[in-house]
Amino acid sequence: MFASIEQMTGLNWKGQGPAFLVAGGHGATHWIMATFYVLVPFIREDLGLSYAEAGIFASVFFISSFAANAGSGALVDITGRRVLLQAISLVIGGGALFVMGLAEGIWLIIFMLVFIGATNNLWHPAAISYLAERFPGSRGYVLSIHTLGASFGDMIAPLVAGVLLMWTTWQTTAAVCAVPIFAMAVVLYMLLDGRGRAASAGDKVDGDAIGGLSIGDYIKGILNVLRNGAFLGICLMAAFRSMAQNGLLFFLPLLMLDDLGFGSILLGVALTSLQVGGMIAGPVAGTLSDRTGRRPVVLAGLAATTLVIAVVPAITVPMPFMVLLLFLGFTLFAVRPVVHSWSMDLVPKEMGGSAISLLFGAQAGFSTLVPIVGGLIADIWGLETVFIALALCMGIATSVAYMLPPGKRVS
Repeated sequence: MFASIEQMTGLNWKGQGPAFLVAGGHGATHWIMATFYVLVPFIREDLGLSYAEAGIFASVFFISSFAANAGSGALVDITGRRVLLQAISLVIGGGALFVMGLAEGIWLIIFMLVFIGATNNLWHPAAISYLAERFPGSRGYVLSIHTLGASFGDMIAPLVAGVLLMWTTWQTTAAVCAVPIFAMAVVLYMLLDGRGRAASAGDKVDGDAIGGLSIGDYIKGILNVLRNGAFLGICLMAAFRSMAQNGLLFFLPLLMLDDLGFGSILLGVALTSLQVGGMIAGPVAGTLSDRTGRRPVVLAGLAATTLVIAVVPAITVPMPFMVLLLFLGFTLFAVRPVVHSWSMDLVPKEMGGSAISLLFGAQAGFSTLVPIVGGLIADIWGLETVFIALALCMGIATSVAYMLPPGKRVS
């Protein structure tokens, strides 16, 4: 199996080391938010919040993510210090989660979510542009490894948080779960700090030594990106897809605890099954897209996800529900690395950070209202109706993807 992966990707296992290190850091960023999603039902109960009020938390995260895009992509492309910025983003996010553990009311939680949102959108422009530049011939595959790290963080965090919540408070759980984030920041910077220690595997870029741009060249480059209709179409498609994905991650724990009566352990196991599906699908879809093109893989994943989301509220028995989440993770997360690869194919390599910043800015901007509007829908018509709305968002994303041209690489 290992030999066949090397043959398909053209990369030996040693050469993939930097991709797996960055994937570990990506897992740490998702660990933060996955931990928070598990904590939300317990915070809601502790503070006596409605669904709409609890939705404010996630909306603050998306608003801060959107705001962080104003400078994150420019910072990455102008400085060229992609690895350093990845490490900084982890320290900020880990610190915010730790301080959240000191909260006794809503305001400190909201303030820390501002920093967690900024972490999310500082990480992605730096990490994705770094990998796209370092592995130009295998972008779909290495970016699927990047999302594999995300799925791993999303998978392990609910289990750890669920176990901790059996024995302690949500505040202590938040503080304890922050510790691995700092450890990952140190490991990432020490091994990919630009001194070549992880660059001996034949990669074209040495550590953190991807060059920066002058202000003038940056302005010219970003204007060209903004005139790229195909890239902007991908941003629109990704934005609707992100609305559905983030709505799922926020409302699934509430559905399982409040409507289906799952306990904290069963909740963690169910959410883990969602991520297992993503871990299986990501590398398959990414490698396939390198060979067959991005558009067919994206279309298949989006269409299948639309149908699965619509079915979610109808399944009320724990075991079939977990099987459904496994399949949902397979279809939902298979698309993610392919979308990132597609966007990187369409822009010059020196503008990769800003392109990803625009992509994630669109996603965050569209996702801002999902928790609050979804919370209002849940308060009025019930949680089941929320999932019909999320399926509609994914259906729109599928329609946009269908109208996009296949695209050709320019970098």
